[in-house]
Amino acid sequence: MDALLVQGEISSKILTLRGQQVMLDRDIAALYGVKSIRLREQVKRNKERFPEDFIFQLKETEVDAMVSQNAIPSKQHLGGALPYAFTEQGIYMLASVLKSPKAVEVNIAIIRTFKKLREFSRHYNALAKQLIEIDRKHEKHYRELKRQLDELVASSEAANIAQIGFARENDA
Repeated sequence: MDALLVQGEISSKILTLRGQQVMLDRDIAALYGVKSIRLREQVKRNKERFPEDFIFQLKETEVDAMVSQNAIPSKQHLGGALPYAFTEQGIYMLASVLKSPKAVEVNIAIIRTFKKLREFSRHYNALAKQLIEIDRKHEKHYRELKRQLDELVASSEAANIAQIGFARENDA
């Protein structure tokens, strides 16, 4: 498998739901080359390996939101059932349940993709902090410059008050 192609394909399937990065059962099944129902069967046979923080079933409102945001084209695209979402830990646990050579290869690619996303997130957060600091410095300089310009404009307006009309000899 071409690593960049696989990572790109996998990262496009990672969603953020309930504040966690997850993959839907249908997307994982497609990567493994199996049907979603077969993947769910393996999970049900090994329930003790999949606690709530490893896997959860989406609610109807979450599916509706995904359809309205075009994350999925329609509810029918999910295969008629509310999908399960696997957290990163849940995907790791799938490696112990699904033993085919393709499953092992796909799991390694998924783990590497999650790692790359964490690295990107760490660099992104550091960059965001730097941008905020630069913005604060510029804001401070901008306020000082504006204050000085306002003072300059106020002093020049007082000097430029022109007398309108004829000057009397007494005024001159």
